[in-house]
Amino acid sequence: MTVSSKASTGIAGLDDITGGGLPQGRTTLLVGGSGSGKTILALQFLVHGAKDHDEPGIFVAFEERPARIVSNAETFGWNLADLQNEKLYFMDAQPMPDLVQSGTFDLSGMLAALGARIEEMGAKRIVFDALDIVLALLPDAAAQRREIYRLHAWLLSNDLTGIVTLKADSDEHGAMRQPYGFIQFMVDCAIILNHSVVLGVSQRNLRVQKYRGSSFDENEAPFLIGRSGFEVAVTRTIGRSDVQVTNERVASGVERLDTMLGGGYYRGASVLITGFPGTAKTTLSGAFAEAACARGERTMFVSFDSDSNEVIRNLGSVGIELNRFVENGTLHMVSARTITGSAETYLVRIKTLAREHRARCLVVDPVSTLSKSGNELTAHSVAERLIDWTKAEGITLVCTSLLDEMSSQSEAGSPLQISTLADTWIHLNYLVQAGERNRGMSIIKSRGTAHSNQVRELILSDAGITVTDTYTAGGEVLMGTMRWEKESAERHATEVAAVAAKLRNVRVEAEEAELEARVKSLQLELAAKMTEKAVLAKSAEVHHQELLLGRNRMRELRGSDVGPEELSVTR
Repeated sequence: MTVSSKASTGIAGLDDITGGGLPQGRTTLLVGGSGSGKTILALQFLVHGAKDHDEPGIFVAFEERPARIVSNAETFGWNLADLQNEKLYFMDAQPMPDLVQSGTFDLSGMLAALGARIEEMGAKRIVFDALDIVLALLPDAAAQRREIYRLHAWLLSNDLTGIVTLKADSDEHGAMRQPYGFIQFMVDCAIILNHSVVLGVSQRNLRVQKYRGSSFDENEAPFLIGRSGFEVAVTRTIGRSDVQVTNERVASGVERLDTMLGGGYYRGASVLITGFPGTAKTTLSGAFAEAACARGERTMFVSFDSDSNEVIRNLGSVGIELNRFVENGTLHMVSARTITGSAETYLVRIKTLAREHRARCLVVDPVSTLSKSGNELTAHSVAERLIDWTKAEGITLVCTSLLDEMSSQSEAGSPLQISTLADTWIHLNYLVQAGERNRGMSIIKSRGTAHSNQVRELILSDAGITVTDTYTAGGEVLMGTMRWEKESAERHATEVAAVAAKLRNVRVEAEEAELEARVKSLQLELAAKMTEKAVLAKSAEVHHQELLLGRNRMRELRGSDVGPEELSVTR
């Protein structure tokens, strides 16, 4: 069976499960307990055909008056009044309350009347809602089987895509008890709807039991009845071609955290921030929201723990001002306390609000609250689909997960166990030293990028968020007062060492000056001695010459001969 031979239901998740919709021109059986959503699914199928595929439809009501069905459906915004009669016809086939049955009856008269209406409208789709009401009036199983086969043959002969709904109850093990089980062997498609309460929370799911001539998803799929009708949640494959992968980075709102991540978060990535209560998970996610809004990107902040106004006030105490972005419409704050129901309800509501806001960035604080809305398996599936959906939409997701204070400092304390799905995992913890508790931050993983492996101290003040450098002493990372004391002691020791070095330098310079002075004094004394020596030598020479001249003069006066030495003097 090809997609073209299938009739779209208009319910995206159900069409995904069935590979395009219900078998066209054939019969589908909807089985479920009271309040499981059979009537809504069937009516939505007719409305979608009438509005979007120009396929008029007929709704045969055996249990409720058509007026009540139309009135109830108005809450989904389908505008049935515009479709009635020409595109959508309701037949009231409800047995009278005071009916007294005498003899046998069959469906041939009703089917004949429907045949005339089909001719008039050109109907292509039909629903028989709560057929079990009529079958219960038949005297025995043989008569019931006969009328069901009559109905099935009539549907095939008129080439109608039909839905038949039946009520069925569940036993103590949750298995569906179907009083008219032979119908399943006759129809081409059978869908079972379940509605149960787990830990006080409503849980709904459906399963396609059979689908002749077509492949389908055999697993249970959760659904809920939302503002627009029947909504089926189906996990999308991350590797689909419509998922855009980019190398673009977006700021985390904390500059030094961006440095630790090698440039920030990837656009469209999922970021998980885990930690105990009070470790600044909301603060980090608030910093991301502020940075996103400052870039002009529409952002939605979903808070499970506090009212939106409280979140804005509390973040303002650490320099994160979100109020201005709320006022200009860039930021949409959602208090999830106003949403009640299962984890599936939360997911659908978050997706709807994010689409309405056209959000490019989404914060869910904390996503671990989903585990309180039903069983943990359902919550884990919802968290997976939240991450998957944001990737498909290109939305950058930052979600926090609260750890149990009694657990170890790992995500083992988180009931969702979604750390394997997140692209970036930041863990916040406490480090108790010297009687005080300090916040530590580390990056457990960040896919596709190199990142710091250091544990950094996270300091919150009215000036904002500060991520300090790693400080170790004796192989131990110090934070808070111990770090301040150690740094103060080191600064004091450095100052003392600097003063001592300066004193030593002055002393050496003085000794150097003294030595230079002594050298200069000795040089002057040496020069004086050399001068004195030269003067003495000159004086001796002069005295010797004068002595010779005196001797020669005396000889001349006496008239004596002049000797060789005397001649040299006279010359």
